[in-house]
Amino acid sequence: MFQTLKKAWADAAIRKKFLYTLMMIIIFRIGGAITVPFLSLAAVQEWMDASATDGNFLEYLNILTGGQLSKATVFSLSITPYINSSIIIQLLTYALPPLERLQEEGEEGRKVLNKITAYVALFLAIFMSIGYYLMLRNSANAVKYTSGAYGWFAAIVIIACLTAGASFVVWMGNRINDKGIGNGVSILLFAGIVARFPTDVGVLVDLFTMDKAKYFFVDIAIIVIFVLMIVFIVFMNEAERKIPIQYAKRVVGRKQYGGQNTHIPIKVCMSGVMPIIFAMSFMSLPSTISLFVKPVEVIDETTTMGQKFYYHFIEFFKTTSWGYAVLYLVLIIAFNYFYVAMQYDPVTIANNLRQSNGGIPGIRPGKPTSDYIQRVLSKITLVGAVFLGFIAIFPIALGWFDSSLSSLSMGGTSILIVVSVALETARTLESQLMMKHHKGFLG
Repeated sequence: MFQTLKKAWADAAIRKKFLYTLMMIIIFRIGGAITVPFLSLAAVQEWMDASATDGNFLEYLNILTGGQLSKATVFSLSITPYINSSIIIQLLTYALPPLERLQEEGEEGRKVLNKITAYVALFLAIFMSIGYYLMLRNSANAVKYTSGAYGWFAAIVIIACLTAGASFVVWMGNRINDKGIGNGVSILLFAGIVARFPTDVGVLVDLFTMDKAKYFFVDIAIIVIFVLMIVFIVFMNEAERKIPIQYAKRVVGRKQYGGQNTHIPIKVCMSGVMPIIFAMSFMSLPSTISLFVKPVEVIDETTTMGQKFYYHFIEFFKTTSWGYAVLYLVLIIAFNYFYVAMQYDPVTIANNLRQSNGGIPGIRPGKPTSDYIQRVLSKITLVGAVFLGFIAIFPIALGWFDSSLSSLSMGGTSILIVVSVALETARTLESQLMMKHHKGFLG
């Protein structure tokens, strides 16, 4: 990857794209330091420290925004509305025939889908801005003016700033796609997560200062584990199962076609981080509800059965609970199978092979081919799901080992996102270098 970066930097055209992307990242970080008017930063941070815990929706959003949600900045929502919009449109594409037809129309259809995604993202940004404002006003007491004309004006300004910030982040991502090195939204997500790395280093340093005898070896162990995890993620991201394909020979006139051998690559982790995001969103709902309906703090004889059930229900969905970890793992595996089933259709692949006179050696065309591909896909999907589950459960297990380490933001999911974006960006640069090479050869 470093060799690819060196070659890309040596190319003048790609170097300009690098610098343009860097400029957008700098603007993104500057926006992350501009506080929204009429909000008390101290009150927001105090409320987030107390509320964004136990795996609730606030903690989930704070991770995706790179900690900007807890800083009450104009980029507090970051790219979360766009991510949610992309997930919604992607799911609806398989459920609504008009959207499915757009996806099959090629480049023009994708342009229309991108516009629909942008409009849905704008709607979600407005909705999330209103919800965030109401929580800050009612729960955190962070809004300076809450009544009268000043209150209405403050509400409009806060909601407008949050919505405009989310829209501007999406615009920057699109500009990186057009004039930068590509993968715009992913790169901004990468920048937001990596920006929290110095905070994690500060946490480890503070723990070492507090108890040198204990945390010296703990800090070293965590660094080694993180390095090994990065290596493991890179290996699993690149791992694939190759199904051999052989095309039959056919003669047309004096020319012979076919006869070559190739393969169908099936990636072990083809769904990426999406199953974790789905599972995290689902698991965060109970803890989010507890922000609005507080469970009873003391269970005694006066507590009703309903209050006891609600209390134990909320306790079960805290990240410190073993039940949370088990259910979280099961959901990741289930969502991984669901997401792969939407993306990969063995019947379509089998039909395409039959139409192109191709087949799997030793497997008859048609249904036996689709059944074979389905069996291989099921095994590969299970391996990928267990891998994602291990990555997602690691921060929870780390918190069980020592509760002081649960404040580390660079958990398994964050590392998975960072490494995946880095690998995808490297592949994009390699393809751009290859295109430049072929263009020069043909010229």
